[in-house]
Order: sequence, then structure tokens, then C-alpha cells
Amino acid sequence: MKKLVLSVIICLVLVSLIGCAAPAAPAAPEPTATKAKKTYADMTLCYPQLGAESDWRTANSASIKETAQQLGIKKLVFSDAQQKPENQISAIRSCIQQGVDVIALPPVVEDGWDAVLTEAKNAGIPVIIVDRSVSADPSLYAAHIGSNMKLEGERAAAEMNRLLPNGGKILEISGTTGSGAAVGRAEGFRAKLNSNIQIIDTQTGNFTRAEAKPVMEAFLNKYGTDIQGLFIHNDDMAIGAIEALKAAGVKPGDIKIVSVDGTRGGFQAMIDGWIQADVECNPLLGPQVFELALKLMNGEPVEREILTNETVYYPENAAELLPSRKY
Repeated sequence: MKKLVLSVIICLVLVSLIGCAAPAAPAAPEPTATKAKKTYADMTLCYPQLGAESDWRTANSASIKETAQQLGIKKLVFSDAQQKPENQISAIRSCIQQGVDVIALPPVVEDGWDAVLTEAKNAGIPVIIVDRSVSADPSLYAAHIGSNMKLEGERAAAEMNRLLPNGGKILEISGTTGSGAAVGRAEGFRAKLNSNIQIIDTQTGNFTRAEAKPVMEAFLNKYGTDIQGLFIHNDDMAIGAIEALKAAGVKPGDIKIVSVDGTRGGFQAMIDGWIQADVECNPLLGPQVFELALKLMNGEPVEREILTNETVYYPENAAELLPSRKY
């Protein structure tokens, strides 16, 4: 009994020393601060445009500038490289020094970008390749937005096959040598062209009507009436070629023309009977570029290849569609 009483006394003393309250619950962890999601108002985007060589390019530049204004982005660093890749590289390096958030690059040519893209990556600035493609290591850029140039060439071949079912001799006026558009369209066209259609010559018009006109004049002097068709890599060059055809007395439809772009000028040439099919290449990429740029700023996952939905236009509906064309 004495032992029991002693034990109770010891317990009471211990309780008085330790305290009667139940053990305290572990302290709740400090709330983690949620990282604020960035908006368009936080964005500085660099767009080193390759030039202003065509109506398509003009429309592309307008889409970028208008979208930036509509979305209220903080700053658009826009430049014109005048179709010189070295000017684009200088512009990109300037943007890296400025610490822009995203670079969207429409490259003049496919090659020669590895060094400057590596510089952007090392600076932590994601790069979007716009419109044309690059041959650089894909790990150096975040994504590509634009058209499938090879598919455009394949579609052009299908139209030429339709226009010349019995075969014939055709000429090609290609885009800027080494550009993704020229390479892809030429490759796709040759892959799907019927064997009874022969490409007897190809020359670059550098995507401009000013350079395409003398190319067509030289073709006419060399081949005369031995031409059944023309595959022309864009509408501006088609318009330049048509000027040469008119001056030589060629009538609309005498030579079957398949062009690429779907500009207002191309639509008018279809209405006038010169172009028999125009493969669409959509320049209005502003909304897609800025949407993707914002995702990259916020570290969200993005698709590596984003293609635009495009079709082929014909003279039969050109007059109806022309008033609604935005470029």
C-alpha cells in the first residue's frame, strides 16, 4: 500500500513539472507562396523579321504588330533584316542583351543558326521558329509554328498533274535559295509530280516580283512556246512572271500556272485567268505566336510542331472570296 501511495505521489510531481496539457500538435508548415502567372502585359517579344519581300511577308508583319497591340504586350522588339541572315543574327544578339522573354524567328535560310540559338538557350530565352524551318539541333529551340512546305509542294504537284494530264514541259521559279520554303516546296513538288511532266529548268526569283520578271523573260527567250506549265513558289513571283508573259503576247491560260500563297494579288490573277490553282500559305500567325510565347514564359508544356490549316484555291470561287481576304 505504501508503495502504491509513493508511486501516485511521484506521478503527481512529474505531472506538475511537465504540465497537464496534452502534447502540442506539430506546427503547421508555412504556406508556400504561389508563383504569379505571367500575362501578356509582362511580355517582351523579339521578332527579327526576315524582310518585306512580298505581300505575304507584309501581312505576316502586320499580323504580329496588330496582335501585339490587341493583347497589350509590354514590348515588341521588331526589326527588318532585309533578307540577310547576318542581319537577323545581329538582331537576335541584341535581343539577348536586352533580356527579352521570348524570341520568335522567321529565318531567311535554313542553315547557320546553331551558334546564335545556343547563345539564346544559354541566356534562358526560348526561341520559336516561325514560318520557315531551320536545320539546327531541335533542342536549341522550343517549337516551330508555320506551314508544311513539303505538303504545299505536294499539293502544287497534284494541281499540275490535273492541269496537264497528258504531260508536258514546265518551268519552276523558286524562292530564296536555301530557305525552308523553297527547299520544302521543291522537294514536295518533285515527289508527287507525274513522270510524264518534265521540269526543264528552274531559277530563283528570291520570292520577289521584281526578280521573277527577268527570270520569266529569260525563260521565254530560251524556250519560246515550248512551255506548258509554270510552278511558281509564291504569288509575288507569279505576278512578276505574268508581267513578262503579257509583254511577250502570251494569253491567259496558254501556260498553266500553279502558285503558292493565296494573297489578294494571287486571287486577282486567278480571276483574270492567269493562275489556275493557288496553294494557300497563311501568314496571319500573330495569335498563335503570342499564345505559344506566353505558355513558354509560364513554363507550360507546348507542342513542338504547330501547323496552320490551309487549302487550295481555284479561279471558280476567287471572285467570291477576294473581298474577304485579309492579305
